[in-house]
Amino acid sequence: MSKYKVVLTGTTWPEAYEKLLEQCEVKVWEGPGPIPRDQLLDWLADAEGLFNVGHVKVDKELLDAAPNLRVIAQSSVGYDNIDVEACTRKGVPFGNTPGVLVEATADLTFGLLLSAARRIHEGWELVKAGQWRTVYGTDLYGKTLGIVGLGDIGSAVARRAKACGMNIIYHNRTRRPNDEQEGATYVSFDELLTTSDCIVCLVPLSNHSRGMFSKEQFNKMKPTTYFVNASRGPVVETQALYDALQQNKIAYAALDVTDPEPIPADHPLLSLSNILITPHIGSATYETRNRMANLAAENLLAGLSGKPLPTCVNQSVNYK
Repeated sequence: MSKYKVVLTGTTWPEAYEKLLEQCEVKVWEGPGPIPRDQLLDWLADAEGLFNVGHVKVDKELLDAAPNLRVIAQSSVGYDNIDVEACTRKGVPFGNTPGVLVEATADLTFGLLLSAARRIHEGWELVKAGQWRTVYGTDLYGKTLGIVGLGDIGSAVARRAKACGMNIIYHNRTRRPNDEQEGATYVSFDELLTTSDCIVCLVPLSNHSRGMFSKEQFNKMKPTTYFVNASRGPVVETQALYDALQQNKIAYAALDVTDPEPIPADHPLLSLSNILITPHIGSATYETRNRMANLAAENLLAGLSGKPLPTCVNQSVNYK
């Protein structure tokens, strides 16, 4: 029996890769750097499946270059790099990996807040420099945490915050029917901005959310506010954030995502003392990344065999 022809835009975890090799003839880009666009389009000319690693852009041009493509799988929960409508028009199901990264991402998100509030990372830098002195932070107990985007990850962050004795408010475009069970109170966006002691952003990137934290929003926050972004970099206007931190309009920012990303070493944000940035590692644990890769492989193999994807984004697609 002939094997399915599949393209991987980067290396994946061994367990998932072995699953693919059992049923697929695989072309995998091993770098260095992202796969060149012309190389990818050439490989896709006869490919039936695309396993997207590294958020390669999937658009009409790519889909037109892949007439035999039957499924796309991506090892991430976010998919702002995917033109889902174009995939649907082409009859190509697209699967992401929600759910399996919730707890790891919530750990990192709350860890950023805790480290920023208690200056854990700054204390370590002082010790390494031979300076044994007190670094003062701020309590989380009794403070109000505003979560913008109370989805699965937001709910997991809320659980961690409640364990620290924080009060939880949130804002979504649509109020959650079970928010009382979550122990979270729904408020308007403006009320969240003006009353929160700490704000965590966990919204997906969309036309609605792009730039939702700009000068206007930072000006409404308390000067003691701690701001965490663990969603996507473009949700925040970088210059506005820099100005708010530099002018002490807010107290601190902790980011796992930036715009641009990766952030250049000479970027003005990195010159500030009231910021903490990690390199987009929200889901970066061995266990979680392995689960994500396995789920992406399951999506890919299901689509290749004409079966429904375990986690399909465009469920209304008419399969080829």
